[in-house]
Amino acid sequence: MEEELLKLRQILDQEEQRRLSPFACPSLKAIRREDESSVILGHRQYFSLDVDRILHSLSYSRYIDKTQVFYLIKNDHITHRVLHVQLVSKISRTIGRLLRLNEDLIEAIALGHDIGHSPFGHDGERFLSRLCVDYGIGHFLHNVQGVRFLERIEKKGRGLNLSLQVLDGILCHDGELHQQSLTPYGDKTFEDLDREILQKMEDPNKELRPMTLEGCVVRLADTISYIGRDIEDAIRLRLIKREEIPKECKDILGDTNGSIVYRLVSDLVYNSLNKPYLMFSEEVAEALGQLKRFNQEAIYQNKLIKTQTHKIELMFSLLFEKYLSDLENGDEGSDIFSSFLEGMSEKYISETPPAAIVRDFIAGMTDEYFLAQCQKNLIPEVKLQLF
Repeated sequence: MEEELLKLRQILDQEEQRRLSPFACPSLKAIRREDESSVILGHRQYFSLDVDRILHSLSYSRYIDKTQVFYLIKNDHITHRVLHVQLVSKISRTIGRLLRLNEDLIEAIALGHDIGHSPFGHDGERFLSRLCVDYGIGHFLHNVQGVRFLERIEKKGRGLNLSLQVLDGILCHDGELHQQSLTPYGDKTFEDLDREILQKMEDPNKELRPMTLEGCVVRLADTISYIGRDIEDAIRLRLIKREEIPKECKDILGDTNGSIVYRLVSDLVYNSLNKPYLMFSEEVAEALGQLKRFNQEAIYQNKLIKTQTHKIELMFSLLFEKYLSDLENGDEGSDIFSSFLEGMSEKYISETPPAAIVRDFIAGMTDEYFLAQCQKNLIPEVKLQLF
């Protein structure tokens, strides 16, 4: 049976050579830190295997209750991180199919691109980063943390041994950056990946470019997926009105998420066909940049959604201090031992300083688990009797 399945995979690999663009990254080019050529992989091509590993990871399962933009709001129709990731996957695979790129590689990068996000979205990322800098372990960045989860923390510290191309796409997915065109960097090694991670932690503003055109697609699809969706969520929450969208943006992109996504995808594909780079037209790129500025001012910096931000920041600080104290005092009754370190590899424990262990534990939390930990560890409990 295994021989027949191997033949099927070889046929798929051969079909890729015929079907994919010369600018695509074929599955046979997948590079891993640990060689798996002797492992029986059956019918799965190499990047398809990465998709499966990410989907079945504990980090992926925690997407379900992580904030996208709006937190501490009870509304079942507001976008959470898990939906955003699915939208990025769908949009980027659509672009990849039209450009004849490797959809398995695109899907793996898309599904894993936000795995490193802390609870409470970019606000939580900012709070955790300040604490990490204060404790001397460098800036916290969700793209760097995503690679860290997948390589060094999943499977109790053994990691998933994902391909370099997938990890690179996750590291370089900066969807907040605005640019008209994006060209892949080209060949990289794992040494390059490690060096870029250190550079990014030292300088969070340093721009990194994906090594594959597939990684570039995910990076631009990240923006395409959230720009209109965040507007729809903000309208639903009555933060803004549809007529407030700048006229110049509406004239070019439309004023609904559907029209914005379709216009951006169509323009990107048309201007990128048979090219070794991705590019929007000048007018669409300009309209998209203006729309991103509108979202920043009208939505992301809106004081109405920041009324409890100071409380969240305080809780990050108090929880960080509490877990660090538990580690230093060897308090094995603490959840950082029972829920995180129990069964963890000796390699992870020996190579990771206490503050970094706390960072990894908090970064992996869902919003709900974070609040439950605050309730358990920071809020006094009223008892009926002492004994």
